[in-house]
Amino acid sequence: MSTDKRTPIIQMRGIVKRFYIGQPNELEILHGIDLDVYPGEFVSIVGASGSGKSTLMNIIGALDRPTEGSYLLDGLAVDTADDLELSAIRNQKVGFVFQTFNLVPRINAQRNVELPMLYAGLSQTQRAARARELLEMVGMGERTSHLPNELSGGQKQRVAIARAMANDPAILLADEPTGALDSKTGRLVMDLFHKLNRENGKTIVLITHSQELARETDRILTMRDGLLDTKSEVTSA
Repeated sequence: MSTDKRTPIIQMRGIVKRFYIGQPNELEILHGIDLDVYPGEFVSIVGASGSGKSTLMNIIGALDRPTEGSYLLDGLAVDTADDLELSAIRNQKVGFVFQTFNLVPRINAQRNVELPMLYAGLSQTQRAARARELLEMVGMGERTSHLPNELSGGQKQRVAIARAMANDPAILLADEPTGALDSKTGRLVMDLFHKLNRENGKTIVLITHSQELARETDRILTMRDGLLDTKSEVTSA
């Protein structure tokens, strides 16, 4: 966990999200979210289907903007960013890990990890060196030339985690990262997240329906009906 809690890396105030604004079927999904996440924390957000956690995840990851409210991510204002600025925030500040891996099927593990660095403007030499370093870190150093269809589910997720770390993001945002894996492989992936949190000081936000996984994190936040239930917040011992 963080040793300095003065400045949250994620700071949300009064986050509201509506869809179909101004239409008869206007729908409000988030009703005023306040959230602080501090550097070095490992936080989980749990909630049933329809609770709003996916909508909140999209805003945390700068995939969408709130309708109302303010959101600072590592000091950058997500709520007022234009499309180009949002794209830069996603590339530089957020490392995404998805349940379905989202690897590009036609390029090998090394090239998949290099992709975020390509968009960030790093040279080919820098990209290659960083990708090799990250693949070694996640135990995939001997699989750099393998295509995704030549890898197991757990191996694909480790490549995806290496790719998420490519630009040394402010946060890792993991959406059901073990959902497509068997329990043994899922355990290895969670162990890797704990290693990144402990040894690299990486701030991690885990979106999950699993209370078992959530209990491994520093704090558990529960989404209910478009609100974070602060009364149910749990801090791990």
